[in-house]
Amino acid sequence: MNSASSMRPYSRKILIRMVIALLLATVLLLINADFVSGIYLNRQLTSAGLIINGGIFLLFLIGMIKLAMALTFYAGEERALREFVNKLDDGADDPISDTPPESIIARRFSAMERLYNNHSPINHNAMAASLVAAESTRSGTPRFINNILILGGVFGTIVSLSIALVGASDMLETAINSSGMGLVIHGMSTALTTTITAILCYVLHGYFFNALGDVQTRFLGQIEEVTTTRLMPMFQIEQKTIDYRIAELLRAMAEMIQRIDDGQSGVLSITERLETLIAGINSERGEVRQELADIRHLLRDGFRLPGNDLQENDAS
Repeated sequence: MNSASSMRPYSRKILIRMVIALLLATVLLLINADFVSGIYLNRQLTSAGLIINGGIFLLFLIGMIKLAMALTFYAGEERALREFVNKLDDGADDPISDTPPESIIARRFSAMERLYNNHSPINHNAMAASLVAAESTRSGTPRFINNILILGGVFGTIVSLSIALVGASDMLETAINSSGMGLVIHGMSTALTTTITAILCYVLHGYFFNALGDVQTRFLGQIEEVTTTRLMPMFQIEQKTIDYRIAELLRAMAEMIQRIDDGQSGVLSITERLETLIAGINSERGEVRQELADIRHLLRDGFRLPGNDLQENDAS
């Protein structure tokens, strides 16, 4: 049986890791601000490097924001699931009374209850498949960004090499052309910086994107486990379930019949005891009557009372 104690919060741990990683990255950038400025900002003959690196970093920020939103959502869902299981363990009549109605577990419980009230069969596999399909769309944007981040670095490398080739062609036109040589160096430098930016962003974003997939898989597994072990026995009626219930009913009836037989035996024993007691009482009454008659005769003889008067007194 699943319990709320086994459903430890996992999304919150990933969020804490994300905050720590971003803070560490920010601190490293601030510590090496001069070095980063020398590579990315100084001696830039064109704005290609700034545009491409800025675009890669912007995609990275959007992806991280989407990941943070998704992890926050699943943190709330995990909390709602724990509260729901606690209500089931406490035997509450309405386990979703304090659960947000838009939560996944509340919608699952309401759907199963509605199907049960309408006497419709519950297809657990269909519900699980539809939930997986719905939740897979939640990570669509992070998945897209995770796939194109490294391509952004490749794109920056290609553009930078094109700039370098333009500078090389200028050098070939004249024997000495310092501007052409500078453009070649600028193009090669931009190619390296865009590649570095894309790789670093891809590594960080990819780690938390995979962590989001783990969170989704773990949470959906908990939902299906609760559905299988706690909700299906409440709402699903199958042939095997009916057989088990009939067997339990027959067992209860057999116990009841045994109790009735034991009760009848007790009643018979009490009846026999009552008959014996009544017979004893009748016997004692006869003895008492005989003793009273003897006393009456003694009194009549001792006081020499007439028999008729005594009889009349006895009659009265």
